[in-house]
Amino acid sequence: MSAREHPRHWYGLSPAQRLQALADLGEPAWRVAQIGTHVFARDEPDPHGWTDVPAGLRQTLRERWFPDVLACVGERTADRGMTVKSAWRTHDGALIESVLMRYPRRATLCLSSQAGCGMGCPFCATGQGGLRRNLDAAEIVAQVAAARLRLSGTLPGAAGTPAPPVEPSSRAAGPTGRGGDHLTNIVFMGMGEPLANAAAVLAAIRTITRPPPDGFGHSARNVTLSTVGLVPQIDALAGEELPLTLAISLHAPDDALRERLVPLNRRWGVDAVLDAGWRYADATHRRVSIEYALMRGLNDAPAQADALARQLTRRGDWTWAHVNLIPLNPTPGSPWTASDPAAMAAFQARLERAGLPVTFRDTRGSDIDGACGQLATTIRRTS
Repeated sequence: MSAREHPRHWYGLSPAQRLQALADLGEPAWRVAQIGTHVFARDEPDPHGWTDVPAGLRQTLRERWFPDVLACVGERTADRGMTVKSAWRTHDGALIESVLMRYPRRATLCLSSQAGCGMGCPFCATGQGGLRRNLDAAEIVAQVAAARLRLSGTLPGAAGTPAPPVEPSSRAAGPTGRGGDHLTNIVFMGMGEPLANAAAVLAAIRTITRPPPDGFGHSARNVTLSTVGLVPQIDALAGEELPLTLAISLHAPDDALRERLVPLNRRWGVDAVLDAGWRYADATHRRVSIEYALMRGLNDAPAQADALARQLTRRGDWTWAHVNLIPLNPTPGSPWTASDPAAMAAFQARLERAGLPVTFRDTRGSDIDGACGQLATTIRRTS
């Protein structure tokens, strides 16, 4: 394979394509399940360790279907090792980042769907850097595979340090009896606009959520896909029969302000985006998260809270939406900063008085440029 040729990987194949890949090698169909058990059920992505597979076939599989699609080239840690931001280099030199956050009851992976982003939101470091290219499904799935290996302490190379133990807590175990050593949530909130790369993102999600041996068996209900509001793609997503959580990055209740913050709003305005969100909720019976980054003196006034409440409560039953407030994280080149705590509390109170469910986004990783809007592939190996 030449240096410029895009490698194909088992992660990026559908179940039917995996059958064909083995048929092309003259192998029986049952080997698909054998391989899938290693890859997805046992988290063993390197064929060289599969002792129940003939050595010659292991080598062929490694060369043809298990190339290295991501290389860890740096990482930074925060929160006493509970938050890890990893920088990855693709085969063609593109750089992406993912962030793994561990809590007593859960572990959340924020992954990337593009190298960079073409949406151009001026308060977002990724958007300021522009778009290099879409990631393929294998490059997306590989981020999940790496997070699972890190949580088990078996990730080789730069990110191979076993994760620290979760602090003792009476609530340390989740419903299955496992706590922060088990990947529970996946959020497409890293680099890129997922719906601008919808085909690869959906292929990756299907691999992530298919049960072993065809995928990792991750719950689709614990996968969140964030978008700035590509209306046709939102409507198409509603028909995919995947019970994902849709998150809409709104950040303003009116078109005049949102066009300054989200350039795509010039094509699909606030009403069109929220109408699409309501249709998604109506079709999937999944509540939509409305992401709203609070910026001092720009979008945090009481009148703007009231306007946001009116926008959300006038569309059917208000329970279709949940507001997720985000204190703006600092990024180089952005003229704005986070709202004052008093203004954030007042904004939240006005939404709650209107009957809307409201939470604040955890700002994990902001000191390592790993929080919402900060991913820009600044490679550093120090913690």
